[in-house]
Amino acid sequence: MQELFEFVSRNPMMSGVWVVLLIALIVTTIRSAMSPMKSLQPQEATVWVNRGDGVFVDIRNKDEFKKGHIHGSVSLPAEKIKQKELSTIEKFKEAPIVIVCATGMTAKSAASQLIAEGFNQVAVLQGGINTWRSAKLPVSQKK
Repeated sequence: MQELFEFVSRNPMMSGVWVVLLIALIVTTIRSAMSPMKSLQPQEATVWVNRGDGVFVDIRNKDEFKKGHIHGSVSLPAEKIKQKELSTIEKFKEAPIVIVCATGMTAKSAASQLIAEGFNQVAVLQGGINTWRSAKLPVSQKK
């Protein structure tokens, strides 16, 4: 313990940076644990949707959706979510919904908007459709 105090007194800048990083890590961990939005790997997302009779919601544009999407997913471009045109998924308000985009980056804002609109079980597919394909999971080109 004596050495710790000696180190801190000799290296206040480094010790301060360490404390700030530790606090940031704790805050980030608590926020993610308390967030109503989940972030799921492809296998977790499949189980979650299947157990709760939920749906995958693909927020990419129509052309990207036609090139390949998760079988049974609903196409709802991000622009429609921003404009609150949610009639295609209204029946899933109480069911699990997994938001899918290309890489997992834009899905978070769409998920936040759905939560604000009263959807109770919303998650994001980590890495988007790219991770789905990397996991060698099937994609469909049918509407």
